[in-house]
Amino acid sequence: MKAPAARLSAAALPTLPATVIRPNYDLAAVRVGIVHLGPGAFHRAHQAVYVDDLLAEHPDWGICGVSLHSAGVRDALRPQDGLYTLALLGEQTSLRVIGAIRELLVASEDQAAVLARLAEPAVKLVTLTITEKGYCLAGEDIDLAHPDIAHDLAAPQTPRSAIGYVVAGLRERHARGIAPYTVLSCDNLAGNGHRLRRAVLQYAARVDAELAAWIEAEVAFPCSMVDSITPATDDALRQRVADALGCVDAWPIQREAYTQWVIEDRFCNERPPFERAGATLSHDIAGYDRAKLRLLNGPHSTLAYLGSLMELETVSAAMAEPLLAGFIERLMRQDIVPSLPALPGFDPQAYVDAILARFRNPAIRHLLAQIAWDGSQKIPVRLLGTIAEALTAGRPIERLCLPVAGWLHFVARQARNGVAIVDPLADTLARCGATGDVDAFLALDGVFGALAGDTRFTTALRAAHAALAPATPDAVRHALDS
Repeated sequence: MKAPAARLSAAALPTLPATVIRPNYDLAAVRVGIVHLGPGAFHRAHQAVYVDDLLAEHPDWGICGVSLHSAGVRDALRPQDGLYTLALLGEQTSLRVIGAIRELLVASEDQAAVLARLAEPAVKLVTLTITEKGYCLAGEDIDLAHPDIAHDLAAPQTPRSAIGYVVAGLRERHARGIAPYTVLSCDNLAGNGHRLRRAVLQYAARVDAELAAWIEAEVAFPCSMVDSITPATDDALRQRVADALGCVDAWPIQREAYTQWVIEDRFCNERPPFERAGATLSHDIAGYDRAKLRLLNGPHSTLAYLGSLMELETVSAAMAEPLLAGFIERLMRQDIVPSLPALPGFDPQAYVDAILARFRNPAIRHLLAQIAWDGSQKIPVRLLGTIAEALTAGRPIERLCLPVAGWLHFVARQARNGVAIVDPLADTLARCGATGDVDAFLALDGVFGALAGDTRFTTALRAAHAALAPATPDAVRHALDS
């Protein structure tokens, strides 16, 4: 009977093949300086890797990963000494073992240990990737009716929510005269630091008014912008990693080679030198958010709708179509870049180059059908804002209108074929699509707003819609080539 393969661990590191990158520092010398709430795949593929790059020279910034409820990450990685494998996906996949997470706790099981960590003076930064729902918001304010928030307000010493833990740690530090930690949201939310600060202050005010005043005066909540495609771990990845390492990794992760992290340079305590690991420290996160929204997300939606009409399945397949790829590049360089204000240290043309390379990456299977979801929410912020600014500035909008028209045709095709439309306005869109009438869509005030009354826009949109008709692959190619 074949013996089970050994598990990835600190002891196994010397046995790994030379092609596998491993920590270049002494794991035992690393001390915890960061508590991270939500050590899921994105954190382990993104922020933890930046920290890993720093630990050889800055060993005081190891991470304590805290899962609020699930024990999955802890149970997978604790037997591996916190180590896991990152697969960087490109033409050649490379493997790297990450050791930045030196402790793993489950808050629902190890509450005292979590609260003790948060109170330690050595912990100077608390980071979060808990998804939007983890902030327990109702609109822009904290949701006081949320079960976890209601529990925490009644029993703030034994919190359940991320907000409750952040405030409990700060409360203990305040009581003991310890400097506060910076609280850094790394979730993909615009203005994430502002939203987190507002929620924390609203919650703290109901727990302890003096504490809330101290937090408001002393604690920093920087905004950040994060970007890297991180496909889910599957059995194929586990097997590929096991074959390459010669040992089992219970939870490897994978992402594209490209990664971006822009952090507002506003901390209330010491911080790691993230810029030495490739992060950008800036005072204009909104500018970077806008650049990402317009230059990455706008073209993504363009590929989704025009590529779907061409009966293509993935982003990389769409970029393999010369006419569509050429259109995307012209849209980015000639129509979207001029809409971006200058950002110190930001080269928009180099950013375009990087995005186009990402789109072409055949190792990332990004489905157009998935990107096409929720168009009524995405189109206004990804494309219509750029169109409105172009009209104000007197720039042409014809090319920008083609993906918007593509969305109308896409919705109409779904409605015609009886395919479910994944969108908050699904029923309304199905009715609009059934008519195929541009005016029916323009009446969606929550989507088009004031643009619906601008004849320059409506004329250009109707022309683009007509150019794509009857929305067959050949019709789309003809429109792209015009």
